[in-house]
Amino acid sequence: MPRPTPPDDRVIARRRQVGEQIRRVREHHNLTQHDVCGRSGIDIATYSRIEQGHSSPKLDTLIRIADAIGCELADFVQ
Repeated sequence: MPRPTPPDDRVIARRRQVGEQIRRVREHHNLTQHDVCGRSGIDIATYSRIEQGHSSPKLDTLIRIADAIGCELADFVQ
């Protein structure tokens, strides 16, 4: 089975932007990472990697994060 190609610089930069936006929205709602993880059931290490842009979360995970924060999914990609 062929290995997937690593993401290019543009994709990495966009992933970091999304992670930073998730953090801004979370902070705007006065929530900690632990708050979001407790509400969403996501492991703290996984969530931290998402905010730092080191992980590409599945859509289902992003929906769980948005629901835990109490925002729209679109708030993460504006």
